[in-house]
Amino acid sequence: MSATPLLELRGIDKSFGPVQVLRDVALSAYPGEVTALVGDNGAGKSTLVKCISGIYATDAGEFFFEGQPVQINSPRDASALGIEVVYQDLALCDNLDIVQNMFLGREKRSGLVLDEATMEQLAGQTLAGLSVRTVKSLRQHVSSLSGGQRQTVAIAKAVLWNSKLVILDEPTAALGVAQTAQVLELVRRLADRGLAVILISHNMNDVFAVSDRIAALYLGRMAAQVKTNEITHAQVVELITAGRSGQLGLRDENGTEYADLTTPGADA
Repeated sequence: MSATPLLELRGIDKSFGPVQVLRDVALSAYPGEVTALVGDNGAGKSTLVKCISGIYATDAGEFFFEGQPVQINSPRDASALGIEVVYQDLALCDNLDIVQNMFLGREKRSGLVLDEATMEQLAGQTLAGLSVRTVKSLRQHVSSLSGGQRQTVAIAKAVLWNSKLVILDEPTAALGVAQTAQVLELVRRLADRGLAVILISHNMNDVFAVSDRIAALYLGRMAAQVKTNEITHAQVVELITAGRSGQLGLRDENGTEYADLTTPGADA
């Protein structure tokens, strides 16, 4: 695992009028690892993701990608860097099949017509590369798929374009036990392939099952970012609800300092 973050945020601020949603937020995502982004409703998780993906412009702060300073002013900028987001609504079209969904808006053409054969081949290779075996046919309409299969298609669509960082917004929120296990296995495989993954989740069991690091937001501030094996379930809950747990977290209710036990060089 790399000691250099693929994505590093420093001092991110974001306000909407008089309401400051993010304050001096720092976050690191490493290649080959799953970073779980946790926090209560209103903590700023969605706003932070929209800043990373270029939907929102930040008021202050720095972005570093592969160790180099970058500007992300639009979703196109984020996509060019290799950042893909799978939102909770999945953005799939029920009336289209799997291949059509995976290439929606980025269709390959042969002259004036769609190159269906190439798209089907690439879609199949992507799903096979992720060890996805639950889909019977690439030409199934998405309307016929289960919740877990839909999530799988959305994730495969995100990694089809040589992505380096995949952000997953509550990928197991509406799934049953078996489908949740399948999606979590897929999330782990993404990291094992060398991608950096940011997983947003309220489910602590999922977080501890699949993540390498946990970043806890509290009222728009980063309370802590720690290795998963160095923190307990109870400590994470305290960070989410109070912003601190013992010596870990925000120093006082007005401070912006946070504990980060995952700085480069800290790995054994």
